[in-house]
Amino acid sequence: MTDRFSTRIRPSIWLACASVLCAATVQAQSLRLTTQLSLPTATPVPGVQRTADYIVALVNSEPVTNNEVRQRLVRVEQQMAQQGTAMPPRDQLARQVLEQIINERIQVQQATELGITVSEADVTQAEQSIAAQNQLSPEQFRRRLATEGVDINRLRNDLRSQILLQRVRERQVDSRVRVTEADIDDFIREQQSSDVLANLELNLAHVLFIVPEGASPERIKELQDKAQDVAARARAGTDFAQLAREFSDAPERVNGGQFGMRPAERLPSLFVDATRSLNVGDIAGPLRSPAGFHILKVLDKRQAGMPDVNVTQTRARHILLRPDAQLTQADAVARLNGWRQQLASGQASFEALAREHSQDGSASQGGDLGWAGPGQFVPEFEQVMNSLRPGEVSTPLVSRFGVHLIKVEERRQTKLSAREQREIVRGLVREKKTDEALRAWALDVRGRAFIEYREAPQQ
Repeated sequence: MTDRFSTRIRPSIWLACASVLCAATVQAQSLRLTTQLSLPTATPVPGVQRTADYIVALVNSEPVTNNEVRQRLVRVEQQMAQQGTAMPPRDQLARQVLEQIINERIQVQQATELGITVSEADVTQAEQSIAAQNQLSPEQFRRRLATEGVDINRLRNDLRSQILLQRVRERQVDSRVRVTEADIDDFIREQQSSDVLANLELNLAHVLFIVPEGASPERIKELQDKAQDVAARARAGTDFAQLAREFSDAPERVNGGQFGMRPAERLPSLFVDATRSLNVGDIAGPLRSPAGFHILKVLDKRQAGMPDVNVTQTRARHILLRPDAQLTQADAVARLNGWRQQLASGQASFEALAREHSQDGSASQGGDLGWAGPGQFVPEFEQVMNSLRPGEVSTPLVSRFGVHLIKVEERRQTKLSAREQREIVRGLVREKKTDEALRAWALDVRGRAFIEYREAPQQ
C-alpha cells in the first residue's frame, strides 16, 4: 500500500478537472503566473461588427478560433471571481488565455508526434472519476453538465487533451529529473536564508457567498448576515467541511472547501493578509471581495523549503475497490456507500469489512495503513484523510488506484529525524526541478513551432 501511495506523485487528471461542474477551468491558476503579452492587434473595420467565428491564430497550420478563446475566457473569469482573485483588464486576460491555448495545442501536437494516444476508455474513466468524486452516477453527472450548459463532447475533448498533456510531460520531463545530495544541501541553505513571507505556505478552507452583479443593498445585507452566521458557527466548533458543502458557492465545496497547501503568492492577497498571523484552526471573515463574502479556516501553515521538525501523523484505515470489467466505478461507489451505512448503524466494524472486501495489501491488517506523515500518500487521498476527525468515515473517494472508504483512527504529533527531514526536502527539490524542467521543455517546443497570429480575439 505504502509503495503504491508513495509521495510526490502528480494529481490525476480527474482531480485537475473537478471544477468543471462550476464552469471553472484547470488553467486559471497557471494564468496567474503569466506575464503580460504583446500580440498583434487587429485593425477594426469602421461600421462593421463581427458576429461569425473566425481564426485568431494558426499553430503549425492548426487553427485556434475566437470561440475557443471566448469559452475558455468565461471559465477562467468565473473561477478567478469565485476565488477572489484580482482580474487584469479583459482584453489582456483574453490574450493570456489565447497564449495558454496555443501552448497546450503545441504540446498536444508533440504528444501525437511521439505516438502517445488516449483511448475512449481512458476518457470515459476520467469522466466517471469526476462524477464519482462529486457523488454522482455517470447519468446524473451528464444531466448536471446539461443544466450547467456544458457540452459533454467538449468536456471529453478537454479531458482527452489534458490526459495527453499529462502523459507527454511525464515522458519528456518527469522521468529525466534527478536529485542529488548536493541539490538537497543547496536547497536547505537557500531556504534558511530567504524571506519568511516568500516561503509561507497555507492550506485554507473556504466558504463563499457569491454576491450577484447589481445586487440590491437588501440582498447584499442578507448574504452578509448569512456569512456572519456561518462564521459564528465555524468559530463555535461546527465542522467547517460540512459548512462548506452546505453553504459555499465555490467549486472547492466538493472537497469540504479546501484549497490544498499553496504558496502564499498563489493565493489572493486578501486571504493571505487575513490569515498569515492566525494559528492553525483559526477562522477569518467574513471578508468582502468583488466576488462576495468569504469565510476562511487555517487548516495548516508552514515555511516552504524546510519541513517542520514536529509534524502531525495520522493513523487511518481504508477499504479499496478496484473497478474492472466486472465492477464498474459507479457500482464500487454504491457498494462502499452501503458499507458506510452499515458502519453508521453499528451493523459492522470497519476492520471486519476491510478484511473481507478490501482489494489492497492492507486488508489482512483490517485496512490499517499505519502512522503516516504529510506527503506520504497521493494528494487526492491525503486531502480527504486530513479533512476527517478521529473516528470519522469518509464518503467514497476516487483515486488513481480505485475507490476508497477511509476511516481516521487517531492523530499525534511526532518529531522527524534528520533523515526523514532530508527525504521530505528531497521531494520538494524534485518538485522544484520538475517545474523548472517543464518550463524549459515548454519553451523549447514553443520555439520550434510555427505560430501565426491572425486577428486579436474579441469578447
